[in-house]
Amino acid sequence: MSPGPVVDLHPNLLPLAFLLGTWRGEGVGGYAGMDGFRYGQEIVFSSTGRPALSYESRTWWLGEPRDGRSEGSPLAIEVGFWRVQPPDGDGPPAVEVMLAHPFGISEIYVGDVAGTRVDLRSNVVIRTATAREVNRSERLYGLVEDGDLAYAIDMEAEGKPLQSHLSARLQRVPSGA
Repeated sequence: MSPGPVVDLHPNLLPLAFLLGTWRGEGVGGYAGMDGFRYGQEIVFSSTGRPALSYESRTWWLGEPRDGRSEGSPLAIEVGFWRVQPPDGDGPPAVEVMLAHPFGISEIYVGDVAGTRVDLRSNVVIRTATAREVNRSERLYGLVEDGDLAYAIDMEAEGKPLQSHLSARLQRVPSGA
């Protein structure tokens, strides 16, 4: 997904301005009953001037071939939108994130943004009849040393309790690269 033309950021989105751009790096994943794995990832946050950031993430396999996957094989894609609601009183701004996955799951998260940290909790998870059972997730995104974007995703699925699933550290890709 191309970030498109440069536009003014809607004022509601100023708390998320630190996310704008293309981020690329590596992560690790695993879950109860699943062997750990490494993956590459690119995330693009872009603005069209409307009060929602567009979001697209794609991942690919890194490492030795396994389970029919080889280096560079596509893994997952998620697309969606991030919105900010002004704070009530002295609290932090509220963040709403809507995501769709091609394997039959859509999620809505709610959370807070404080500085360059965003904490999200599942609000709604819906799935098709053929999608795997995912009950809830929690996500944490934030800038870390050197201005990298790090995140962690915990998931409750397939009758297992909430536990670590994915984490990555991504570097901002210079515009035009």
